[in-house]
Amino acid sequence: MKNFRLVIFLLAVLFLSAVPSDDREKSIRMPRNRSEWRDVSGYEQWDPDPDYRHASQAAYNAFYDTKFGIRIHWGIYSIWQMQGESWGFLKLPFSKRQEYQELYKTWDPQGFSAEAWVDLFEQSGIRLMAFTTKHHEGFSMFDTKTRVKRRARWAPGKPKLEDCDLAYSIMETPFKRDIVKELTDAARRHNIKIDLYFSHPDWYDADFRPYTDNPIKTWGSVLHPFKYRSLPRLRTAVFPPPTREETMRAMKRHREQLVELLTNYGKIDMLCLDMSLGEEIWPYLKETIKILRTIQPDVMLRNRGIGNYGDYYTPEGYVPGDPANTPMPWMVIYPLAGTFSYDPDAKKYKGTKWIVHNIVDIAAKGGVFMVGIGPDGNGKFHPVAEKQLRETGKWLSVNGEAIYATRPWGSWKEGDSVRFTRSKDDKYIYVHSLTWPGPVFKTALVRPRPGSQIFMLGVKEPLKWSQAGKELIIEIPDALANDKPCGFSWAFKIEQ
Repeated sequence: MKNFRLVIFLLAVLFLSAVPSDDREKSIRMPRNRSEWRDVSGYEQWDPDPDYRHASQAAYNAFYDTKFGIRIHWGIYSIWQMQGESWGFLKLPFSKRQEYQELYKTWDPQGFSAEAWVDLFEQSGIRLMAFTTKHHEGFSMFDTKTRVKRRARWAPGKPKLEDCDLAYSIMETPFKRDIVKELTDAARRHNIKIDLYFSHPDWYDADFRPYTDNPIKTWGSVLHPFKYRSLPRLRTAVFPPPTREETMRAMKRHREQLVELLTNYGKIDMLCLDMSLGEEIWPYLKETIKILRTIQPDVMLRNRGIGNYGDYYTPEGYVPGDPANTPMPWMVIYPLAGTFSYDPDAKKYKGTKWIVHNIVDIAAKGGVFMVGIGPDGNGKFHPVAEKQLRETGKWLSVNGEAIYATRPWGSWKEGDSVRFTRSKDDKYIYVHSLTWPGPVFKTALVRPRPGSQIFMLGVKEPLKWSQAGKELIIEIPDALANDKPCGFSWAFKIEQ
């Protein structure tokens, strides 16, 4: 009897520890000033339903541990080296739109190698890979079994809607290979976490009209005319609104594709949702999110279109000036060149120093940095992008201890050129100098234990140090200045 009671007690402890606390659930909220909340605040509730549970604390910890990721935008737009991913579709005249929609029939990117991509990412110190399974223009880069039943025909003459029956996916190209499958398998071989991007709206499937800048308009129906308000009328086609049957068919396909992504490709660490679908669709979309939770409870969901049902949010194209005052995790996404898609202009790639300084600054603030690149139509990255990523990997091979799996320290910065991180066990503080410190490095914020050793990462011998009042002074030998362990930024490891 005693053993039976002990077993029951242990099972109860395990169950209770596995269920997120109500206090934790109530704390996972995005900042109210984020556009992701403003876009949906008119119809989504601030607090998720009582039966909803976010990803576990273990999943959140894994998110915080990654620190550096890569975001790959690849799709039909890459064939034409279209800037701005599929957003460029909205700028095309009708005849070019129709030509664009036919490009998939000839696409055969023989230069693509999932193993080569992921090997590059591993060399670059990347711990998280995000890939666009489907961008707004609706082309699926995976083996979807769903079917598009109605689409726009843009030319010749006046645009019209027509019936069709196709997946509009990579499997209908001459290439006929499931790119998502190849990439997710390769990422696991290299121990890189997987983040699958998926656009809520679909501009190819006419059932989705007119959600979120869809080029197929209905009068008074534009949800977010924030990018292309000045488009000439000749690029706008207006049709009757979808019937209830069409709308439900769109939402069914939307749900089935998300279920495919979380069912057919093994464990998915993150799902990067994008854009919004509007008030009418919200109850159905909320139900879809709950279904996804039952398939993979620990998948981290980006909050776009789902508000506080999401697990993380993404400052895009900028770095917050201060640590976010919210328990919802955040990840900066920022293109390495001019846009997230392939950029042929070598001068637009921002440089290794830019990558490294963002990694350090964002880690000090408690976020994750995800740099964005895109391959060309043949599946090859720009040589300058590859060079800058590999140089970042060499820097991380020296300084990764001060980045990966670290947490913010009490004071995240000192002046313009010093940042702080700490080990999760609070044993070490890492002081990052974004400029070479010269003969001595001084900080008034750190006080080591008497007799402890201080190292510069990448250097075997400890450095001499002294305490002058509140100021810690670390001596930098001339020999070290002439033979630096790395470039771009230098980290001191200090035992607390």
